[in-house]
Amino acid sequence: MTRIIFSLFILLLSSVAQAEPLPTEAFGLLPQSEQVKLSPGGKKFSYLFNYQGKTLIGVTNIETGKNHFIVRTDNQKFKIGWYKWANNDLLLVSADYPVQRGGLKYTEARLLKIRADGTGTVDNVLRLKQKERSPQFQNNIIDLLPDEPNYILMALDLKIANRPDVYKVNLSSKVSRKLVYRSKSYISHWLTDRQHRVRLGYGRDETKIFYRLHDLETDEWRNIWEYEIFDAPDITPLGFGLNPSHLYIRAIHNDRYAIFMVDVSSKQLIRTLVYADENYDIEGSLIYSKKTNDVIGVYHGEANDAKHFFDPDYAKFQQALNNAIPDAYNNIASVSDDENKYILFTSNPQSPGAYYLGDRKEKRLDFILDEYPLLFQKSLPGKTKITFKARDGLKIEGYVTLPYDDVEPKNAALIIPHGGPMARNYGGFDWFSQFFASRGYTILEPNFRGSSGYGFEFEMASIQKWGGAMQDDLADAAHWLTENYPVDKQGICILGASYGGYAAMMAAVKQQDVFRCAASFAGVSDLEYIVRKARRFTNYKVVKKQIGDDSDMLEQNSPVNFAKEINIPLLLIHGDKDRVVDVYHSREMFEELEDLGKQVEYIELENGNHHLEIEANRLKTLNAFDEFLSKHLQADTKL
Repeated sequence: MTRIIFSLFILLLSSVAQAEPLPTEAFGLLPQSEQVKLSPGGKKFSYLFNYQGKTLIGVTNIETGKNHFIVRTDNQKFKIGWYKWANNDLLLVSADYPVQRGGLKYTEARLLKIRADGTGTVDNVLRLKQKERSPQFQNNIIDLLPDEPNYILMALDLKIANRPDVYKVNLSSKVSRKLVYRSKSYISHWLTDRQHRVRLGYGRDETKIFYRLHDLETDEWRNIWEYEIFDAPDITPLGFGLNPSHLYIRAIHNDRYAIFMVDVSSKQLIRTLVYADENYDIEGSLIYSKKTNDVIGVYHGEANDAKHFFDPDYAKFQQALNNAIPDAYNNIASVSDDENKYILFTSNPQSPGAYYLGDRKEKRLDFILDEYPLLFQKSLPGKTKITFKARDGLKIEGYVTLPYDDVEPKNAALIIPHGGPMARNYGGFDWFSQFFASRGYTILEPNFRGSSGYGFEFEMASIQKWGGAMQDDLADAAHWLTENYPVDKQGICILGASYGGYAAMMAAVKQQDVFRCAASFAGVSDLEYIVRKARRFTNYKVVKKQIGDDSDMLEQNSPVNFAKEINIPLLLIHGDKDRVVDVYHSREMFEELEDLGKQVEYIELENGNHHLEIEANRLKTLNAFDEFLSKHLQADTKL
């Protein structure tokens, strides 16, 4: 029988959640708990805990119930990207630091180590020696070496930038590391097999992608694939099977990315199709059994529970979980080495989800942590997958979120294009769209052409096409919405972040007959600046090939050059420490519009980054969007 344990803290917060309307904090606070993981022995679990704008790593002893925190950050000095259990006593933490050197603004990653019991200090794994360069990314673990719990394999470019060597690093020592493999020309990534041998290297020479395999029989490295980026479908190595000759890759199959097993012992590199979806790309990573050390499945966002198991025993176990908790996404997030204990994350379109601790022998499932306690037991509207045809007949998918049942609905709507643009929306819970639905708006998030997930040709529609057909798809989405939902044609605003922010600004230039207002967070306003700035980075030719290098085309598709044509209200929000899209874009756009006396508002977030990972900035942004929309989507929009 399933046992559920609720903490007093959760119950107190859930009582607040019954009040209406829901406060901004219900959505804008960072998830209370995330990245819950079991120690290898299954006696402890760890998690990220966000509280009052700070992020901590907590560790709980399962037998005693005792809990303590071992790492904390204000998310300004550094941000915790991810963490791993190195062994039963030590955790490794990837920390992202915003830096500015030589006029360049970017992010540096460091790998920290800390004892799980909280004793000792938080130390850098890497201690540089004299004459060694300081790599931008010092967190590249390529193998945890489970049979040697005090060692890991890391790829580090200590000698030549972007040409990492492979080192065996002693975690119990401050400086001890041993060179395992020397760098090879243009190799930037390394992959080991299940026997922990370095077997594959891959990288890029300007715009050419290539892969080199370590042949176990000859002890030589040979080229196995190469292609020009964006000219041919990607080949992505995912990992080796228990058989060292079996390499799993993601490659194209009937214009959809699928999973293949490649026999690398064969000179012909024979591929065997393992898993495909005729409608969608398989975009996830492999799932391994800790007991057998072999591949048992793959993550797939469009599959039930966002994964597909090849292994019949695991498929049966997953089905048992689904029977116990029906109508939910039940994701096995972490397992102990003996695969008895596990962490289950369960959610559905109407609920943001919670974590449970499972025990297969005892057939027990205990509630441990919640992500969004202010939404606890609140029935959310969820997302509905829809399709519509663009003006040229192309089928476009998207997701509609309806207003909350317990708020007064408006016949106003938001079109929210995603970032990327080579990315996509999925149907699960997200705090951003739910916030606007709680304010009475109907939401449509279209996966416009150029989005990932729908095949190579569909995704390549974004290459050097900013401001073109991708932009038209957003207007077509708005037209479809007014024909199928109770939405006023004069009551639609477009709102987005990153590329979505660019699309919102471009809509204010080109589609004022469709959108009543526009709002951008961290949006791109100047394509010429993007390409020009890329000259100082190693991906310059990739950026040129992706966005374009024709100055006239870039100028014609940069919103900043058409400020005088914008006649609808525009809100701009940007973080001053954004290391993905420089704050320059919003500052310049605001200055152009302000000089022309246009309806523009600009909010610059102190210490703000590209992903709204500082809680105060997230709350400020949501409140600013809410106020802006209330002001400009108010008239004649109530049912």
